[in-house]
Amino acid sequence: MSHNDASNTNTRPVAFFDFDGTLTTGDTLMPFLKFVVGTPTYYAKLALVSPVLAAYFAKLLRNDIAKQIVLKQYLAGYHIDDLFERGQRFSEEVIPAMLRPEGMERLRWHQQQGHACVLISASLDLYLSPWASRYGFDALFSSQLATRRDGRASGALQGANCHGATKRVKLMQYLAGRNAQCTFGYGDSTGDDAMLGATDNGYRWNGKRFAAVS
Repeated sequence: MSHNDASNTNTRPVAFFDFDGTLTTGDTLMPFLKFVVGTPTYYAKLALVSPVLAAYFAKLLRNDIAKQIVLKQYLAGYHIDDLFERGQRFSEEVIPAMLRPEGMERLRWHQQQGHACVLISASLDLYLSPWASRYGFDALFSSQLATRRDGRASGALQGANCHGATKRVKLMQYLAGRNAQCTFGYGDSTGDDAMLGATDNGYRWNGKRFAAVS
């Protein structure tokens, strides 16, 4: 790579995308949990975690705490290799029907312009890794499951839940050492505000289109 190529790579514009509700029409974590455990078990466990989800939606419980309680209930004890295999299948069999056309159109446009595209999501790498690689993303930052010594999931997260302020931290990490000509951000909720606020051009899905965030 010549010096010129390196500097071009360094100055490439970058587009940062949230996943759930931005590139998809809704949440993917609960459908993934249902895919892993099967419908009867999913609904049986949902009865156990619904007070947790209710407390989260009422803003009485932090996102990361609620999420780990739910993940523990559904995924604890599964071998991580098994979960990645199921994640790969979920990314191929379920996610395509959940994609938001307007979000995917923005992604394709940025890729056609030669911009770097980065996925920053609170969802799990189990299915985002294969999905992001299939759709040509340059980088992925997401939540990851912690594993016990025997390679089985504990249900806890490894590191921070990639949500809210953490998304901004990941964005800054990606931009460190780069001199991007300009940056774009796409999200759909207040959990994306910190990330969108760190870009030159932030857009939030408002139910009809991606509207510029001032």
